Amino acid sequence: MRVPMPPRHLRLPVWALTSATVVVVLIGAAVGVALLSGAAMTSETTRSSLNERATGLGNGLRHRAHASGLKIGAAAQPTALAGNEGYRTVLSREFDSVTSENQLKWDIIEPSRGLFDWSSADALIGFAEANGQSVRGHTLVWHDALPGWLANGSFSPEELRNLLRDHIHAVVGRYKGRVDAWDVVNEAVADNGGRLRRSPWMDALGPGYIADALRWAHEADPAARLYINDYAVEAANMKSDALYNIAAGLRRDGVPLHGVGFQSHLALGADLTTLGANLRRFADLGLDVAITEMDVRLPLPATAAQHAEQADLYTRVLQACLAVERCVSYTVWGFTDRYSWVPYAYPGWGDACLFDGDYQPKPAYLQLRRMLVDSPRR
Repeated sequence: MRVPMPPRHLRLPVWALTSATVVVVLIGAAVGVALLSGAAMTSETTRSSLNERATGLGNGLRHRAHASGLKIGAAAQPTALAGNEGYRTVLSREFDSVTSENQLKWDIIEPSRGLFDWSSADALIGFAEANGQSVRGHTLVWHDALPGWLANGSFSPEELRNLLRDHIHAVVGRYKGRVDAWDVVNEAVADNGGRLRRSPWMDALGPGYIADALRWAHEADPAARLYINDYAVEAANMKSDALYNIAAGLRRDGVPLHGVGFQSHLALGADLTTLGANLRRFADLGLDVAITEMDVRLPLPATAAQHAEQADLYTRVLQACLAVERCVSYTVWGFTDRYSWVPYAYPGWGDACLFDGDYQPKPAYLQLRRMLVDSPRR
């Protein structure tokens, strides 16, 4: 069953939409409060206070990660990026990679058939270029965030194939040379049984749609790094085994797959004992691996002990990434609780990001800073 989607500016990652634990909530009032509070800070005051905090912290994570060769990224929330100077200040100071949280999803790019809206994506990429940041494009092929004309339309398999090919060519082609990596196929594996997920693409085109999408993206920008991306695959389990078999098959068939993304939406108590070995087995296929959507949600109100455990999970994932030479990036899914998706997906949970709603760093942020200096790669 399709879960009703929240407003586009706070569109949730599919982790919230496909998990068996999702509870659909009324979010309109909460969204309004979050956006009003985000807009309340004036540019001048915010810039001054954040610069004062930056002086105390020293350079951001991006500078501390430089020696390791690891990109430190964050997903950029469109409304915040457009209108909150404090948000922009921290995003540019701390991260050298930005992921499009919603800006490049199909329902945003082409809300009506043949009518494209590039404004939000253009703004994101322009911001990144102005601040010396690389861009991760998210996402080209997904079973969700489809515009109504596509999701509710009646198309033959040939028509759907042509629509998908043309969409990929249009989006990747527009940003050729400006987007370093693409999550080409997002969440293709079902949550149980190790099968491919039912989707408009799987149902109409069969499993070959994954290889086709990667080939079309490569045609549009031969220099871009192309990924498949999924959640709940951090541990060695049935789902990650299925993803591994897909990746191995694509590599064997000469399909232009360059990497695998591990979303890493975690809760307290997450078992990370097999994470390092799991990353390494994908890397041994000759693929890059990346942590693409890292956060750690807490039950509210969170305690100091829970913040300490949260910091441990953030740093253990970073440590596992640093230990694998082909782990190329570590990206958090939002960096401030002010705009986090977690409370809307998991009522009673939140506090999942590196900074609180006032851009104050948490223990997880401080611990990552220390690790990037004290434990450089190799």
